[in-house]
Amino acid sequence: MDTRLSHADSAHPDELDEEFDTFPTSRPSDIVRMRYDRLRSIAGRIQTVVGDLATQGERLQSLLSWRDPRATALFVLFCLIAAVILYVTPFQWVAFIIGLYVLRHPRLRYRLPSVPLNFFRRLPARTDCML
Repeated sequence: MDTRLSHADSAHPDELDEEFDTFPTSRPSDIVRMRYDRLRSIAGRIQTVVGDLATQGERLQSLLSWRDPRATALFVLFCLIAAVILYVTPFQWVAFIIGLYVLRHPRLRYRLPSVPLNFFRRLPARTDCML
């Protein structure tokens, strides 16, 4: 086993103590409670991230399921324009223009989100419709 590759040499002593603890535990209850609280906080953060991903997925599903006529019209128009542009221009030019746009100087960037991203964020998710 390569300890530098697995970062076993940088593990916290409390984590090592938790790994090599017997079952049932031989540690005092305050240490077990601290471990449990740390695990709950990590699980809470994971649950928040998964909830945010589910909300974005629901918005994408509502965009593609043709429920919102306004979003449907804009999405179809965008797909039509993108298909024509991608059919007419060579792929190298499209990649070059996208690369220039992504790597532009920070002075040329706007602080506000882009219009499509702002529109996508304002689409309703199921959690918004549950009220």
